[in-house]
Amino acid sequence: MKKRVLSMVLAAALVLGLLAGCASGKKDDKKTEDKKDGEVQVGIVLPTKDEPRWLQDQAQFERVLGEAGFTNQVLFSQGSSATEKTNVETLISQGIKVLIICAQDGAAAAAAVEEAKNAGVTVIAYDRLITGTDAVDYYVTFNSFAVGQAQGQYLIDNAPEGKDVPLYLYAGAATDNNAFIFFEGAWSVLQPKIADGTFKIENSSEAEALKDKTELSRDEIAKIIGQVTTDWDFNVAKSKAEANLTSVDGNAKGDVLVLAPNDGTARSIADVFAADKEIKSYVITGQDSEKASVQYIIDGKQSMTVFKDTRTLAADSVDMALSILKGDTPATDTTYNNEKIDVPAKETPIIVVTKDNVKKALIDSGYYKESEFTGL
Repeated sequence: MKKRVLSMVLAAALVLGLLAGCASGKKDDKKTEDKKDGEVQVGIVLPTKDEPRWLQDQAQFERVLGEAGFTNQVLFSQGSSATEKTNVETLISQGIKVLIICAQDGAAAAAAVEEAKNAGVTVIAYDRLITGTDAVDYYVTFNSFAVGQAQGQYLIDNAPEGKDVPLYLYAGAATDNNAFIFFEGAWSVLQPKIADGTFKIENSSEAEALKDKTELSRDEIAKIIGQVTTDWDFNVAKSKAEANLTSVDGNAKGDVLVLAPNDGTARSIADVFAADKEIKSYVITGQDSEKASVQYIIDGKQSMTVFKDTRTLAADSVDMALSILKGDTPATDTTYNNEKIDVPAKETPIIVVTKDNVKKALIDSGYYKESEFTGL
């Protein structure tokens, strides 16, 4: 009898324990579910981990958003529009309220941001405009036309004297709307010097054929970019520069000018030109103020870079996100037409950095530490 009672007591205790465990499990699951639902307020999608520029942006986003009290997650598309779309869908599933996205391909990204918009997410295009859709709410950018103008003007201001100065043109990826705007800005200041014979284009028959046109259509720019694109890839830039120098004679060498679209491609192209014994000197542009290019500028291997302070750009994006989450209208100062709508935009200023002002612009401003470089 005592054994039977004891067995009943133990059985009852086991049942109660199991019930308690189930209840506890449900409660923990609910906590996990609640945490998951509110885990990410702001989702960020960037193009690739393989360029220092985007890693710098990631660090700025995580720092600025963290300090502002936002939960956030940064995902990289690694050069794939399909991965980019998956990243957006992943962030939507995590309950984001705001999506900040730098598109891998401005046109292809339209489908991804339309999914976000349909899910009630506010979309901020970051640095690169997403085209052909009304699902973009805001755009935060540097003035890409001004970047191209600054690059072109630097070549003019630092060109050797004389006529028919060899000019080599390079551009970003044809899938990137900014590549068109950069080139358009550079062309706006370089074209008069090309038309009057001061500069001679050496590596693009398409650009040479259009040298008398002050304004180019998008199709015309596309044809030029088709010949001089680097795809934002170091190796493509290197191969293209090598092919260009191999295909020309000594008259196209000597003291030359090089329009390089960004720092990564600038370093690759500069290395090729520096290795050619028939190149006496070169003036080469860049942008993004990547650490490696800053050292190149200090060492005299790269002539300039356009500093686009990602701290400011990220802060502008965070300010927009904060306004959106508060139910307010973000501050904007211009609009950009994306072939579908005029997108309200906020522009961030740019700074031309050379060996003369590198310390003031990048070290004294706190963007980099002096100890990260040699020769300053």
